Amino acid sequence: MKLLMAILIFGLIVFIHELGHFLFAKLSHIAVTEFSIGMGPRLFSFKPKETRYSIKLLPLGGSCMMVGEDEENDDVNAFGNKSVLARFSTVAAGPIFNFILAFVLALVVIGIAGVDKPDVYKVEKGSPADEVGMQKGDIITKVNGKSITISREFATYFQFSPVKSEKAIDITYKRNGKEQTVSIVPEEKEKYMLGFYYSQQQSGMKVTDVVEDSPFDQAGIKKNAIVTKINDVAISSAEDYEAYISEHPLDGTPIAVTYEEEGTQKVATITPQSQGKAYVIGLTVDTAREKVGVLDTLKYSLVEVKYWIVTTVESLKQLVTGRVKMNQVSGPVGIMNVIGNSYEQSKKDGVISVVVNMCYISILLSANLGVMNLLPLPALDGGRLVFLIVEGIRGKKIPRDKEGFVHFLGFVALMILMVIIMFHDIQMVFFK
Repeated sequence: MKLLMAILIFGLIVFIHELGHFLFAKLSHIAVTEFSIGMGPRLFSFKPKETRYSIKLLPLGGSCMMVGEDEENDDVNAFGNKSVLARFSTVAAGPIFNFILAFVLALVVIGIAGVDKPDVYKVEKGSPADEVGMQKGDIITKVNGKSITISREFATYFQFSPVKSEKAIDITYKRNGKEQTVSIVPEEKEKYMLGFYYSQQQSGMKVTDVVEDSPFDQAGIKKNAIVTKINDVAISSAEDYEAYISEHPLDGTPIAVTYEEEGTQKVATITPQSQGKAYVIGLTVDTAREKVGVLDTLKYSLVEVKYWIVTTVESLKQLVTGRVKMNQVSGPVGIMNVIGNSYEQSKKDGVISVVVNMCYISILLSANLGVMNLLPLPALDGGRLVFLIVEGIRGKKIPRDKEGFVHFLGFVALMILMVIIMFHDIQMVFFK
């Protein structure tokens, strides 16, 4: 079932991408020889007129093969014999359809689960954020001039621009409808962790995941355990836990954690683990989602697509600059493993949870595929668009055989890269 779910998601995303190329090719009267989903040998195909429709063995790609795409052809309906605008729109339609798919799926996710608005969930006492007067419930709208609409944008900002000094951070927020900006000077502080995750939306203090080799893991506390006390202080919710940690920050001193596991109450003495020193501002943004109206659902669905497009672009910048290593990149095998694991986790919470999580992953992948295909590299849609822009500026066609050769070299390079990434994926999934 995990494999089937991954295949369905890959198939949908590729189908929509190739459908964009196909529909605009037909609108421009470009002859399409084959429209296929998958790669490799054909499993099934039929040819009602000029176009053969195929489903192929490997669900990891697809194609919309057009007459005269990479070679000279005298056919009036060949790709190369159409106007620059017709060819440009046909090539660009694939990535654009991926963005449209991401938007449609975002409507589903936000309509069901709601929006993670950037409300301040907690301000640590005595922290830099507390000293400038920020409070729980403030709505963050900007960080250093960058617009913030959802809470993930706040977290992602600091992920891509980590705080490494005491340089002031400008945060703009709304309180009672009034907007104001404060400058927060980060402080260097040693950070400690217990090594578990929890949900602010669930009742009780349920452990949703445990970090490998963390203090919680070493103490034998497992996922789905319910924390009931810390040092004899009753904990009945995530808010209780965060209030306790705010009043008693972790500092390496052992704590007694009382928890329930499979109906049995247990106590473990846990020593928080140091994560080293870091610059902090003492501010936590709420990650819980809240339902919104129809117009806001449309607005935030656009924000969701924009978020994943921007995140993909920023991640590529990190890869180019070396801040993200190639061994941190996942290919089809790694992605299918993530889809499968997400499916296994969400199915325990019912059909709605599966739908939301699968749609959420599909938004990420569809937006990612759209951005990747627009990169100005040979064999990708972006590379073809570059040739078309150059042709439009020159007013003269680039010889089809020369352009085709460049794209062929690009395709070979991409296949080599794909093999390397898949080899790494297989190592990480099956032999880690």
